[in-house]
Amino acid sequence: MSTTVLDTPTGAVTVLVTRRVKAGHETAFEQASGDMTAAARAFPGYLGGQLVRPDTEGGSEDPSLYHVVFAFDTAHHLQGWQQSPARSLGLASIAQHIEGQTLRPVSGLGHWFAAPVGPQQNPPPRWKVAVVTRLGICPTVYVLFLLLGALLAPWPLLPRVMLLTALVVLIMTWAVAPQLTQLLKPWLYPAMRSKT
Repeated sequence: MSTTVLDTPTGAVTVLVTRRVKAGHETAFEQASGDMTAAARAFPGYLGGQLVRPDTEGGSEDPSLYHVVFAFDTAHHLQGWQQSPARSLGLASIAQHIEGQTLRPVSGLGHWFAAPVGPQQNPPPRWKVAVVTRLGICPTVYVLFLLLGALLAPWPLLPRVMLLTALVVLIMTWAVAPQLTQLLKPWLYPAMRSKT
């Protein structure tokens, strides 16, 4: 299991959790995960969540990997959920259906810009991370507005924002950011020059 925490400028916190589900346990896992999400809804500051099933159509993703995206309005409210008995019971129910218990918290956008393996690489400066993030988010939001703007226009503002931000996080994390960081890798991670 891996967990990624994304802080947003508004103070809201989005959490991405990846779990490897045991073969034959998919239905039971989805039920337990749904029960855990239902329990989280009762907690102060909960903004929403979604279970993302593996993309088995394209064959590019491991069919046992499930992703959960959820958000709280503040880190304090997220902590309240994380320290609750309800979450502990939910995790205990899920544990029998997943493999491994590795926890990998990453704050901010760091998981999008994990440095390539090797001693000759420097991490990118923050301004480069900001430039690449904007290059990815701006067209992603624009396309989502073109595709969904008219459909979502009658919705109240908060549900619209919740849906669009969840879609942006998903698209950036699994599609746009990996492509951009690969394309711009020479600029993001210039090789260290050896001193002569």
